[in-house]
Amino acid sequence: MSLRILFLCTAYNGLAQRAWAELSELGHQVAVQVAADAATMRAAVARERPQLIVAPMLKSAIPEDIWRRHVCLIVHPGIVGDRGPSSLDWAILEREPDWGVTVLQAAEEMDAGDIWASAGFAMRAVPKSQLYRHEVADAALRALLLAVERFESGDYRPQALDYARADVRGRLRPGIRASDREIDWHGDTASLHDRIRSADSAPGARVELAGLRCHAFGAHIEPSLRGRPGELLGRREGAVCVGTGDGALWLSHLREKDGIKLPATQVLGERRLAGVAQRPPRPATSVAARRDRAYRQIRYREIGAVGYLHFDFYNGAMSTGQCDRLRTAFLQARRRPTRAIVLMGGQDIWSNGIHLNAIEAAADPALESWRNILAMNALVREIVLTESHLVISAMQGNAGAGGVILALAADQVWARRGAVMNPHYKGMGGLYGSEYWTYLLPRRVGQAMAQELTEELRPLGTGAAERIGLIDAAFGTGVADFAAHVEQRAERLADPTAWRKAVALKRRHRAADERRKPLESYGAEELAHMYRNFFGADRSYHEARRRFVRKNTAPCEAAAAHSAPTPARPAQVPA
Repeated sequence: MSLRILFLCTAYNGLAQRAWAELSELGHQVAVQVAADAATMRAAVARERPQLIVAPMLKSAIPEDIWRRHVCLIVHPGIVGDRGPSSLDWAILEREPDWGVTVLQAAEEMDAGDIWASAGFAMRAVPKSQLYRHEVADAALRALLLAVERFESGDYRPQALDYARADVRGRLRPGIRASDREIDWHGDTASLHDRIRSADSAPGARVELAGLRCHAFGAHIEPSLRGRPGELLGRREGAVCVGTGDGALWLSHLREKDGIKLPATQVLGERRLAGVAQRPPRPATSVAARRDRAYRQIRYREIGAVGYLHFDFYNGAMSTGQCDRLRTAFLQARRRPTRAIVLMGGQDIWSNGIHLNAIEAAADPALESWRNILAMNALVREIVLTESHLVISAMQGNAGAGGVILALAADQVWARRGAVMNPHYKGMGGLYGSEYWTYLLPRRVGQAMAQELTEELRPLGTGAAERIGLIDAAFGTGVADFAAHVEQRAERLADPTAWRKAVALKRRHRAADERRKPLESYGAEELAHMYRNFFGADRSYHEARRRFVRKNTAPCEAAAAHSAPTPARPAQVPA
């Protein structure tokens, strides 16, 4: 049975996109409405005439005249009985060992409706946003799919919330206040780390550094540096190290009041950083068993004949400097006596392409846009032209725009099951895109499907991505499970016999592609379009970027409304 389902969302975020993709894969017709107010919700219900309404991420109440006439399922990131707008924040601050997601029916009292399904997960000491994109999203999909199945059956009665039951341990909690996360640098490192990660990626934890009041993000515990509480102990790759009551923390990003989130050193400025030592990145380890806790954005390790290149950039944004450093690291990895290189990205997000915040903050945003895309292209080009190694992209998390195309530069593309991909650019003010996408995307899925993916601006789940040939495989029940399977698969590909055959085949394919059309011709054509986007009379890209960075609009992949995609076409096999 196919249901007409309407999503009501405050923002069409990664969880909502994944839910849309998975429900659409099951044959349901899913429309999405970014719900700015009650009138918008009422208009969407009248237009779509849904059989079921789902709120995968909604911060405002559904009007009573809607929930009394329709079953409205609310996805709440809390265990059964948990109520309030700061569920995950409190779970982090109170160091809950496990947590969950509850799908409940909208009712008069917020989060107090009948329960259709729930699912749990073990907590990890990572930022709130990372928990949300991984553990919360996985649990939410398990619970939501079960709830939809139960609704579809027509004979399931949801359970009333009953605090008298022994297994109901949630409770009503107030919304978290800024003072609940205020940072006093005399506190212990672990507690301060919890406070900052409970506010990441929004709204950030209030801190004072070198006399500047701001909000902090991207906290990492420093294993060895020590100093006075609040003292700036060092800087590295845009981050600063700050002394605490019993240790030190790295902060990767800061935001001033009414400002935008930027690397910490950029916000503080050279005057406040005078005398603060540069802490060069530690050498990458090649010993697989060693657990290196030092803060760095790029690290490399080896297991046998396989090198693993990790690049953990905040929110997946890649600035000009980060692209240059990653390209250098890749070239170094390519000189190693290995047979395969696995591009691991970060544990949270694979990549979202060029760094829009860094571009917005630049003295000349058009010029910085140009420099950033040239640096991305140089990185992608080196991966495509690698003949000495098999290159594998292992996407642990979501990817967007040029980040998806970066993954396609490899010979094999693997993704963690449940990751969401947005392989398009045009939502950012009609941006054309580069990274050799006009070569790499049709090579994978064929020209017709490439046009559909870039024009329709729809998210793609791993099931559909694998079916159309955008990726080679999707597997893993979580980050750790995915990483373990990546190592097993990479080891098999690096077997000398299999590797020699695969490398010979890739060289033949690349030579044939080059004869048909040189790689640089694709890049030159794309850059001609990008030059007009950046420097031309049409300011659409700059206006869209400014709205996005300044949070005046939803992310570029969000749409006011859309429905289920047309069936995927078979992938075109590259010559």
